[in-house]
Amino acid sequence: MSKPSSTSHRMLFLNTLAFTICFAVWMFNGVTVTFLVDNGAYDWSSVQIGWLLGIPVLTGALFRLPLGIMTDKYGGKWVFGGLLVVSAIPMFLLQYVDSFLGFALCSFGYGLTGAGFAVGIAYTSVWYEKDWQGRALGIFGAGNAGAALTTLFAPTILQNLTNNGTDIENWRILPVIYAAILVIMAIIFVVFAKNKKPDTQRTIKKLMQPLKSIRVWRFGLYYFLVFGCFVAFSQWLVPYYVNVYYLPLVTAGILAAAFSFPSGIIRALGGWMSDKWGARKVMYWVLGTSLAISLLLIFPKMEIYSPGNGIMAKQAGEVTEVSETKITVAGIEYDLIPKNETDFEEAEGAFVFPKKETWQEPVVQEGQQVKKRELLASGETKIFFQANVWVFTFLVIILGSIWGVGKAAVYKHIPEYFPDEVGVVGGMVGVLGGLGGFVCPIIFGYLLDGTGLWTSAWMFTLVLTVICLWWMHRTIQKMMHKKQPKLMRQIESKNEKNID
Repeated sequence: MSKPSSTSHRMLFLNTLAFTICFAVWMFNGVTVTFLVDNGAYDWSSVQIGWLLGIPVLTGALFRLPLGIMTDKYGGKWVFGGLLVVSAIPMFLLQYVDSFLGFALCSFGYGLTGAGFAVGIAYTSVWYEKDWQGRALGIFGAGNAGAALTTLFAPTILQNLTNNGTDIENWRILPVIYAAILVIMAIIFVVFAKNKKPDTQRTIKKLMQPLKSIRVWRFGLYYFLVFGCFVAFSQWLVPYYVNVYYLPLVTAGILAAAFSFPSGIIRALGGWMSDKWGARKVMYWVLGTSLAISLLLIFPKMEIYSPGNGIMAKQAGEVTEVSETKITVAGIEYDLIPKNETDFEEAEGAFVFPKKETWQEPVVQEGQQVKKRELLASGETKIFFQANVWVFTFLVIILGSIWGVGKAAVYKHIPEYFPDEVGVVGGMVGVLGGLGGFVCPIIFGYLLDGTGLWTSAWMFTLVLTVICLWWMHRTIQKMMHKKQPKLMRQIESKNEKNID
């Protein structure tokens, strides 16, 4: 196992820094659009917001494949440098727009920064041997933390620029700042980067050959979940916190950053885990945990009324007294649980688990003749549940971190199965993952409109996780049958005996 050179580490640092800047720009709309709508600058619906969150992600997804091919063919120095400069132009022009269409068109332009991932993956891979690629790509992927930089700092910058929304038009200074950062990063990259291409050069036709493999599309589905949903929630969590927990934009941005920042950093750990234990085992763990946490997050705020334990007459007779606390029949007193409903909305943050209250209400009147075992008072039960904001935040941080590990595990597969087409395959997998980041906010918007439940987004991730887990397990079972048929027959025979 050869040790990487200092040049390799320098290129990894530059790639990671550039990707961090790109990811921060890519997530620009999550904070900015929410801020503008929240302050009444624009009256955009939840569906329009979903489109504006998704459009930059669509651009980044669409251009990942061609830019991955260009990186394999020409090297990453000029491709990455050019990407940064070109993306700065529509970001700079955003200051002049004043409509949904204008915002959408500029978003499509600076969304090109999302393709920096495919460039960086291909450019990083050529500097490291196979034994180090998992760790190197994991460290590079930590640039996802750029999402946290935007959600953490952009709300405060916007508040300061606009004097807490009083001078709302000053928001237009923010895209100028972002454009300047892109240009500065491009200059640094071109000055200090060293160009390098894969040793084996292939034609475009041969480079595209791996895309016929179903394995590429399966990896893409995994990445649609662990990356696409991560990108979507990096933005969607900002309006989620504002609308579900009534938090200020700055606080919502901080908590959304708490989701995205660990996911980026822990990706390096995911690369190391994949090198040590194998990407397949890591993916089993990632998908299983994603399934469990998504299930916990799907429950919305609920206030349920249900029949409870009532009171029946022990013997027949006349009802002589009826009050909120007791009923008297034929000289026998029946104590009631009085109604004393708590306004759980007022105590929303004070509890974690569901709360329950029960009471009994008379269904008879004084002077009424009742039979033995006739119902005297009906039981009522009220159950209220609202996930505590801190419990919710803890769960989404864990989920984001798990997805971060999964992102590294998915990309660990690529140089192992496609060592000479990392740029193309990595680009295609990145396209599918990026499409997840584009499609998911739009799906979330339509689900919210259709169900009225913000938690419908978590229902979507639950279903998607189940599909990924089923496909992966089914594929591994087929591989085991093909490679070790005798062993698989023994395992199945033993399982059948245990069932019998």
